[in-house]
Amino acid sequence: MTVSLEQLRRCHVAVDLGAARTRVYVKGLGLVVDEPSAAAVNTRTGSLIAVGELAEQMTGRTPDYIRVARPVTGGTVIDIEMAQRMLRQLLGEKLRRQLRRKPRLRAAACTPHDSDPLAQRATVETLVGLGARRVELVDTLISAAVGCGLPVEQPTATMIMVCGAATTQIAVLSLGSIVTAVRVPVGGDAIDHAVIQHLRQHHELMLPSQSVRPLQLALSGTGLAARGPSVTEIHGRDVATGLARTVRVDTASIQQAIHAPLTSVLDGLGKVLRECPPDLVADLTDCGIMMVGGSALLPGLDRMLRKATGVPVHIAERPDVCSVLGLGAMLDGKIEPLVLDPIAC
Repeated sequence: MTVSLEQLRRCHVAVDLGAARTRVYVKGLGLVVDEPSAAAVNTRTGSLIAVGELAEQMTGRTPDYIRVARPVTGGTVIDIEMAQRMLRQLLGEKLRRQLRRKPRLRAAACTPHDSDPLAQRATVETLVGLGARRVELVDTLISAAVGCGLPVEQPTATMIMVCGAATTQIAVLSLGSIVTAVRVPVGGDAIDHAVIQHLRQHHELMLPSQSVRPLQLALSGTGLAARGPSVTEIHGRDVATGLARTVRVDTASIQQAIHAPLTSVLDGLGKVLRECPPDLVADLTDCGIMMVGGSALLPGLDRMLRKATGVPVHIAERPDVCSVLGLGAMLDGKIEPLVLDPIAC
């Protein structure tokens, strides 16, 4: 996935295919698509019923012949045909006509760190099926670091943590490249699942899947912080009777349930720091860790990481769109590489 800035400047469109949301940046237009990565399909006829936000709202509320598909998981396309159909509808006919007019349409896409060749090929084939003649792949860690304004081209350490829906990626960058990195298969979905399982096992309560986000409902804004109400009221369905029921849950027990999946994230963070050269670790004591991604907004997560590592932890200004904005900045030529003049012998 080694691609130069000169090659990226020739691209016309940048795509971030995430497990939770799909974002598209068009050169000269900016961010034009920011929708959930979901598509509702009629299994009887094979026709596409809805995509994006409307398809997301249909999850768990459809009859048997309507299926809500998610063609992307963990940043990897698992259903190329459905991903292409979803992207066509999200872009719209007018924008697709504009892109078709581009001579030799080039596209750039984010791919997770250390993704295998099959996953990279699936991303390429998805965009080629939409009319792209050439597809450049950029590591999500680098594009997210550029998008949140980190000086990745400088010979100093910058640490980035991309908190996605399915995975968490952690890396130390220097001179525009990844020094050491790790990908942990734990994200926002695992945290939500931990809350749902806790309520099911200890309170015999099933939460609605899409009416309210389980994590936000259970935490009521307190997150991993110590402050906030000690008891939270949660509405759901009784496991035994199937009737609607409201229970009062101790907030501390919810916080304890969330800590379990986050242990893997802390282990991955420690692994990156152990494998990082000492000089770069010394730089991190000043600049700290930058968190991006939708799951970075979990209240109290930054304080938990700060306490575990002893280094400052910051959250990007717009953490959910940093990856695609970083790709867009590369397309627009806003990023200049560090040029080193050769030394004459």
